[in-house]
Amino acid sequence: AVALRIMPAMEDIAAGRVSVTDLRPVDVADLLGRDPVPPVADLLTRNIARQSIMVTGAGGSVGSELVRQVLQHGPARLVLLDVSEAALYEIHSEVLDRIRRMPAEAARPVVVPVLGSVLDSPLLGRTIDRHEIDVIYHAAAYKHVPMVEDNIAVGIANNTLGTWTMAEAARTHGVKRMVLISTDKAVRPTNVMGASKRLA
Repeated sequence: AVALRIMPAMEDIAAGRVSVTDLRPVDVADLLGRDPVPPVADLLTRNIARQSIMVTGAGGSVGSELVRQVLQHGPARLVLLDVSEAALYEIHSEVLDRIRRMPAEAARPVVVPVLGSVLDSPLLGRTIDRHEIDVIYHAAAYKHVPMVEDNIAVGIANNTLGTWTMAEAARTHGVKRMVLISTDKAVRPTNVMGASKRLA
């Protein structure tokens, strides 16, 4: 492993506030390119606590972090949907381990892994009905730009039509709220992946 450090800003060095040797670890905020927007805890709790939550793309890089965040806010049920068996197994195992380590008095959610695609409308409908889903966090998407550029039809089908299918299932089956988790690449897309997310 390589340890990375960040140097102070040149204006701080020139002003004498810090020296060149004042290195610090790189923080995620350093890479963001903008000021971070902190989550509103009350809003998160209101939309998660004691509710039945489904996270699509639960095993992916974005979805798995979302699952970890949701878990902290006390859902009654947490449904993990992913098309990848390996990714679903990994996040399901991690969630079960986190639940085992919760304090004895903590409310433990029911955790349900669902293997399938957001393009499978009957599966989505059955899952929503069976688990009485209140809120869907839709993170299922192909996000790696070069991969989507090389597989345009599949990328558009999954990212755009998958979102449409998920939204239709949510509406048809009475889900209270669906949140599309996207990337900043959708703001001014310069590639197919960004365009597919913008369209979604």
